[in-house]
Formats: sequence, C-alpha cells, structure tokens
Amino acid sequence: MILEMKVPSPGESISEVEIAQWLVKDGDYVKKDQTIAEVDSDKATLDLPAEQSGVITLKVNEGDAVDVGAVICLIDTSAKAPISNDIKSTEKIVEKTIQKQSEPIETKIEVSSFASGTPSPAAAKILDEKKIPVSNVSGSGRGGRITKDDALKALPKVDVDTIVKGRSIESKKLSLLRRKVAQRLVAVKNQTAMLTTFNEVNMTPIFDLRKQYKEEFKEKHGVGLGFMSFFTKATVQALKDFPDVNSMIDGDQQIKYDFSDISIAVSGPKGLMVPVVRD
Repeated sequence: MILEMKVPSPGESISEVEIAQWLVKDGDYVKKDQTIAEVDSDKATLDLPAEQSGVITLKVNEGDAVDVGAVICLIDTSAKAPISNDIKSTEKIVEKTIQKQSEPIETKIEVSSFASGTPSPAAAKILDEKKIPVSNVSGSGRGGRITKDDALKALPKVDVDTIVKGRSIESKKLSLLRRKVAQRLVAVKNQTAMLTTFNEVNMTPIFDLRKQYKEEFKEKHGVGLGFMSFFTKATVQALKDFPDVNSMIDGDQQIKYDFSDISIAVSGPKGLMVPVVRD
C-alpha cells in the first residue's frame, strides 16, 4: 500500500510552508513516528514525523515552497525492513540494471494552451507594482501559466558585483520564517511611527584623546579633529561584532560582507554631499 504524506496545517493563517531539511534519503526505510523532515512556516519550524513504517519516496526538494495539504512524499507500507546492508546494496544494483534495460525513451511534447503567458492574480500584482512586462516573464506553471515564483524570479536583482568590487561576501538562503520576519519589519518601519531611543555613554576618554592630538591633527591635515572619526570607528567595530547587521537581503538570500563602507554627510561648496568612505 502506498501512503501519501501531506503537509499538515501549522495554523489557521498559514497556507504555505518550506521544506527546510530532509532528514532521510530517497529510498530509505523509515519507521513510524520517525522524524523525516524539518518544515519552516512563517511562524515556526516544525518536525514532520512519518505516519507509517515503509520505504519513502521524496516528491519535493529541500528549499521548495509547498502548499498546506500538498503531497511531499510517498511511503510504501508493504515494504519490509532491510535485513542487511549487503543484501540491500545487491538488490539495488539488480534493480537499477533492470530499470536501465527496460526504461522507455521519454518524448516531451510541449502543449500550449490559453493559459500560456497569463499571470496568476498574485503574479500579476507583483509584475504590475514593479512595472515588469508580462512578455518578459516565462511561465513554469500548468499550461505555461506565470506563477508567483516566476514573478519573484523576474524582479531586478541588486548588482552585488558593483558593491563588492572584488571583495569577499557570504550568501545563504533565508528560511521562510526569517523572510517573513524581514517583510514584517520593513512593513512596520514604513507604516508606523518610529521611536528613537538615546543611551548615555562615558565620552571622557574620547575627549582626552581629542584634546591630546587636536593641535597636531589640525597642523597636519588642515582641519579640526571632530568626533565623527570616533563615531565611524565605533560603527565599524560594531559591524564586526554583529555581522548580521552588516548584510542585505536580495530576494530570498542574505548577503553578508566582510568589509564596511560608511557614508558620511559633509558640507561642501555646492551643498551637502554624502561620500562613501570605503574599507
């Protein structure tokens, strides 16, 4: 008997989850209640246990977003537990040989329909907001329909190479939960009044250091030694101590930098300018 395992509902308002990690491999024998995968929703990370014992067949990959109620794997409950590794490996070799001999040649036939090139409502909203022509997006949905994922992939990407300029970066995919938190934080910043807090610090060592080198600095550089240099140094050190702050989100990827480029506003002959002091 083949059992279809579907994505359980993590909550009333959640309609989509992401396969964060498979803990078993395709073709493995799993036992009932064994944790086979970790699933990310926009609120929590959940463990997915096997509903029955048997041989599992994975239907989706890690990182795929699937709807609640969708089939993500099959479990053959009629299969018996493996006796030994040697017998199992021999059976796999024989099975693969038979499959190669009897495997038919598949011919893909592309069928066009009225849905080809037509965006779904969610995809149409994204393309309309970003003013992206529908003709520039190829659909991967049924009958060539443009899905929400197709629209998101068509969004213009940040030119990371221009920012990096040969320096090293680290890029990793954000979980569904982290992406949802990022979206909510941006929405809160744009839609609510922001509160600024002030913390008192002991500036005595900075005053003493500035007083000690003030005249020497002005004689050498022709300008007075202000506090901006100390603030910039403190900012750079803070970014090193908390590297997640020194990063950006590009689509579903978090890009971390091992350098710090600081913009500082200065008053010039033509008005206020904000040059970038590169690391």
